[in-house]
Amino acid sequence: MSTVLDTAVLAQLFTEARTHNAFLDKPVSDELLLEVARLAQFGPTEANTLPGRFVFVKSPEAKAKLAPAMAEGNRAKTLAAPATIIAAYDMAFYDNLPKTFPQVDARSWYVGRDDAGKRWVAERSTALQIGYLTMAARALGLDLGPMGGFDAAAIDAAFFAGTTWKAYLVINIGYGDKEKLYPRNPRLDPAEYVKIV
Repeated sequence: MSTVLDTAVLAQLFTEARTHNAFLDKPVSDELLLEVARLAQFGPTEANTLPGRFVFVKSPEAKAKLAPAMAEGNRAKTLAAPATIIAAYDMAFYDNLPKTFPQVDARSWYVGRDDAGKRWVAERSTALQIGYLTMAARALGLDLGPMGGFDAAAIDAAFFAGTTWKAYLVINIGYGDKEKLYPRNPRLDPAEYVKIV
């Protein structure tokens, strides 16, 4: 990979991309959501663990099940978004390692760990996967609005009962309404967060 992307692509992915709180009343197809997930899977995670699990909530029934778990300030916009992603991690992520990391017995690295150790790996790599999902969605013309205001235990009970999946982040996805964007918040100067030693 030696090609530098042009400024229009960089703008779509980074400099002009925004966090959206409101979306156009325009559906997002299942095929497009699956393509977002397909692209995102190619980003690196620890030992190719790929612990992220993504539930695309679209139907009125599923939205109604999700709504009570959302903080009051996030409920209406979640119901109005064409789709919402429940980004979760799988505490049994290591069971897939014979398939995703076949060159060694990587599963044995994780089986004996306590839950806190496994959760640390799962959360860290899922955070990476959410970043890749964000870039994939933007590359395909979609906008996102991640939200931290939700009851993870309630989402787990409603969507993941009887599984090893745990809710991590909730993200609205669709075609953002640019007329309802807030002004962009300032960013730090690289001198404030970068050291080259």
